[in-house]
Amino acid sequence: MTQATATERLEPLRQWSARQHGLPAESLSLTLAAGDASFRRYFRLMLPDGETRMLMDAPPEQEGDNTRRFVAIAREWRDAGLPVPAMYRADLETGFVELEDLGNSPLQQRLEGQDETTRLDGYRRALDLLLNLQRLAPSTTLPVYDAPLLGRELDLFPNWCLDGFLNMAPPPSWPTLRQRLIDDALDQPRVAVHRDFDAMNLMVGDGTLYLIDFQDAVAGPPVYDLISLLRGRYWRFDASHYREWIETYRQQAVQAGLPGADVDPETFRYRADSMAAQRSLKVLGIFCRLTFRDHKDGYLARMPCFLDHLRDSLSPWPEFAPFHDWLDAEFTPALQQALSRHGIDSEARP
Repeated sequence: MTQATATERLEPLRQWSARQHGLPAESLSLTLAAGDASFRRYFRLMLPDGETRMLMDAPPEQEGDNTRRFVAIAREWRDAGLPVPAMYRADLETGFVELEDLGNSPLQQRLEGQDETTRLDGYRRALDLLLNLQRLAPSTTLPVYDAPLLGRELDLFPNWCLDGFLNMAPPPSWPTLRQRLIDDALDQPRVAVHRDFDAMNLMVGDGTLYLIDFQDAVAGPPVYDLISLLRGRYWRFDASHYREWIETYRQQAVQAGLPGADVDPETFRYRADSMAAQRSLKVLGIFCRLTFRDHKDGYLARMPCFLDHLRDSLSPWPEFAPFHDWLDAEFTPALQQALSRHGIDSEARP
């Protein structure tokens, strides 16, 4: 969304909200609360009595389908007993949605600067929420995380990262790796997948963890949200801690009767690593697209973190060795040089 478009939409949003509450527009206070990688923006609405709401501004030209999915999933998941923000009003024609204000405390911000015990406790709470999501959320009404979608996501890496940013071709091992990662994902049962189960998308309110930004949810592999959390943009767990988290989740999923967990630990860990590799490749491509197509700042600096995740995911498994070797020999030096030209220290981690 351009600055001009954003400004043009602010007054209609204010007028829409005033009509919903039967109040004069000048009595409402709107302050920008957040933006994200999409075209959506969020404003905090202060009503005359001091009560607050969160207003989503999602331009229908760019976000229409996403908003429809968000509204439908919000209703369905709330009815299922999951902690999602209450939705008071939704206007799909304008792209305006009024939601419960959950405050300003994503789990990630609560954990920054805390000791290891506090951070680990936060991740345990997130895993408990993930188990509840998979146990309670219906998956049959969600789009299927199928081969075409998995393939389109993987193709972001050669299209935007290799060709668009680094001007290099994929290695000979790419077609085999691409197909294997798709097959590995399709070989798993399906559950409701948030698809961005991230410490910034878990809001802390009154002691409860709430799910937000779930418009991209699909029916897909049980390990996807797990690795979104454990191999995300904030922390890199060492190998022993990562294995411990994976096995803890597997055992709890077995006890809860969730699909896909009743396999041996090594098979489950391979599935998680394969899915983490798919997601890391996708994210590397998305960061380049956000930078060069959408002109959004800050994403190139996050690429080394996901390169680390990609290496960590591939290195334990001999079947991924050809691609892993190419990463070390050709991709990593090319990425370091390109990031350096953009003034980014590739050894630094956000």
